Amino acid sequence: MFEFFFKYPYTAFARGRLILLSSWPGWILVLAIVLGALGLAGLIWFRWNTVAPKLKSWRSAVIWVLQAAMLTLLLLLLWEPALNVAELRSQQNIIAILVDDSHSMAQNDAGNQQRREQAAVTALKNGVLDGLKQRFQTRLYHIGASVGEVDSPDKLQSAGRSTHLSDGLRQFLTQTQDLPIGAVVLMSDGAENSSGSDEGGGGVDIAALDALRNRHLPVHTIGFGSETADHDVEMEGVSVAARALASSRMVATVRFHQRGFSGQKAMLTVRESGKALAGHEIVLPANGETRTDTLYFDAGDAGAKSFEFSLSPMPGEPNVINNSLSRMVNVSGDKRRILFVEGEPRWEFKFIRRASEDDPQLQMVSMLRTTENKIYRQGISDPSELAEGFPTRPEDLFGYSGIIIGSVESGYFTPSQQELLREFVDRRGGGVLFLGGRFSLADGGWNSSGASDLIPTFLPKTKETFHRDPAYPLLTQVGAESPVTRLADDAAVNVARWKKLPYTADYQDAGSPKPGATVLLEMSDTHRKMPMLITQPYGRGRTALMATAGTWRWQMSMPVGDGSHDQFWRQLLRYVAAESPGPVTASVPVQTLLDEGHVVLSATVRDKQYQPAPDADVMARIVGPDGTSSMVQLAAVPGEAGSFRTEWTADKPGSYAMEVTGSRAGEVLGSDIVTLERKDGVAENFHTEQNRELLERLANSTGGRYWRPSELNTLPRDISYSEAGISVRDTKPLWDMPINYLLLLGLVSAQWLLRRKWGVV
Repeated sequence: MFEFFFKYPYTAFARGRLILLSSWPGWILVLAIVLGALGLAGLIWFRWNTVAPKLKSWRSAVIWVLQAAMLTLLLLLLWEPALNVAELRSQQNIIAILVDDSHSMAQNDAGNQQRREQAAVTALKNGVLDGLKQRFQTRLYHIGASVGEVDSPDKLQSAGRSTHLSDGLRQFLTQTQDLPIGAVVLMSDGAENSSGSDEGGGGVDIAALDALRNRHLPVHTIGFGSETADHDVEMEGVSVAARALASSRMVATVRFHQRGFSGQKAMLTVRESGKALAGHEIVLPANGETRTDTLYFDAGDAGAKSFEFSLSPMPGEPNVINNSLSRMVNVSGDKRRILFVEGEPRWEFKFIRRASEDDPQLQMVSMLRTTENKIYRQGISDPSELAEGFPTRPEDLFGYSGIIIGSVESGYFTPSQQELLREFVDRRGGGVLFLGGRFSLADGGWNSSGASDLIPTFLPKTKETFHRDPAYPLLTQVGAESPVTRLADDAAVNVARWKKLPYTADYQDAGSPKPGATVLLEMSDTHRKMPMLITQPYGRGRTALMATAGTWRWQMSMPVGDGSHDQFWRQLLRYVAAESPGPVTASVPVQTLLDEGHVVLSATVRDKQYQPAPDADVMARIVGPDGTSSMVQLAAVPGEAGSFRTEWTADKPGSYAMEVTGSRAGEVLGSDIVTLERKDGVAENFHTEQNRELLERLANSTGGRYWRPSELNTLPRDISYSEAGISVRDTKPLWDMPINYLLLLGLVSAQWLLRRKWGVV
């Protein structure tokens, strides 16, 4: 239809440039249009005031617009408009046909008797391939996990385990760099399983698009497969910490969607080695709607763990592989040492220490001020530890993972120690917890100290903020979802347990939360609500404030056997100390590789004072699933002091452990372990619907077009408009397009009919 009105196909206009062939300059055309329009306006105004005084002004304006448009079109045609477009020379260019041969192309869509790959072969045989051969040379390729040339469409088989369109296009460009490729035809469902995306469904990367654009090579994409999956439940993603301490309470955020089972119930479960750790029943959302849910589970003993998150298969669901996803978690058995600085003997100090003793992953080291110049030390590793009081050197303080500041005034610490405390969080990445007390917070002068930035609230400017009055804990909406304040997996039970906790007999006004801080608990006295537990990220670490010294009453007043107090404090202490990094920190972009093994291993290396160590020697020992090991060296990243990186490929399915060690001048600075898992035969079962968005974006970015299989009859002709290969620029006149005559006829007819209707013919 487009070509009927405009003489040439849409592709010619999309890739061409409009020009005027007349020898008269363009400014004369503009001047003629302006003068003509003004002349028509004067003529109509004269007619309006003399010959047809009853003609209303807006009607005169309509007639003027129609006449001015007709004059503009006539003048434009006199200037001989044309289309300048590059066109491929016949039989001198190669059209490359890339057919997706991945596993997803072997699927049958609802209402379609052919597999996607068979539909592509049928389209080629039903005129597309013969039409292209009449004007061009053609070469047929398969593209999926790799790229290769094939002799005929009958040899195409959808056996590829994955689809890497970005890698395949780059490989194709390398193989054909000396060939006159005029255009590319990509026949695919748009699946992309590159490592840049999590569960598949990624996009063509910038490097591949730039390479295509540099060769002016248009990619015409032909989409196969239904654009919506019928009767399918699919896990979209799982967010869970890659590291945890042994016996930690973990939280996972699960995303999923479905089609065909709206409103039905399914079980959401997390398993480890086939054993169910946690789960609950959910109601599936509306078709196409993404739903988020949360699972709480125990990390278990130390070791590399693979946790599987799954939704139970639904009756009649054809593809159940995409109902589950797995995530690797490195569960560490290392202890986290926490330094507790307390300014006075009190019950809170005793009960916090007692709660920490029940956690084998925590080691509480405390210094209690008993008199003005005397401290009582507990939990020390050797007699020299804390012998001189609070550490003054980074290498001494940075050996701890977390610090608790109890009822002790800021003046107890020297300015250099306060700065060291701030560096402990910012540079070392540790955690600091401030507690309420007689000598704490605003009453202890912390609002004007050098470490005031660490406190997650704006402290009151007045003193006497510590009160020995009852205050009840209140769980906030954010706190109800936080693993720190989660006393029960079930949300309703968790809220009920917090409501049963007794009051604390003292509290402290903590002020207002800072931007970026999170209030997990509030407290209520007889007059108002105030923040009770506030957290915030700071630099590489985190800080928290617990504005009371009376939580010990939760232990004393609750029934025997109730573990709410100890559970809460173990979780809070783990929040403070568990995520504190060591001198060497290793990471990978994703820990589950689907049907491919390429991975980028990165590491940051610091010395004992946690300063970047750009001159470190960094090695990774990689142990594969068969027990074999190999050594890989990481290279320094230019411009990023202390950052190192290498690329590596896991060539077999299974679990891998990577131990990264940093050393300098023969001295080991530290080490870290990161785990990952390669799973084959999985990626193509996710995002099984046609990814039309990717195919359209690829075509539009390169100057091509997205085609439906039913539109291919004009493809052999339209594909010739390209600047790639061997092409010549052609000038196509536009003055004789049918649309021009139709517009002129329409403008004349509309003007005559309106003037007749209004009585001014």
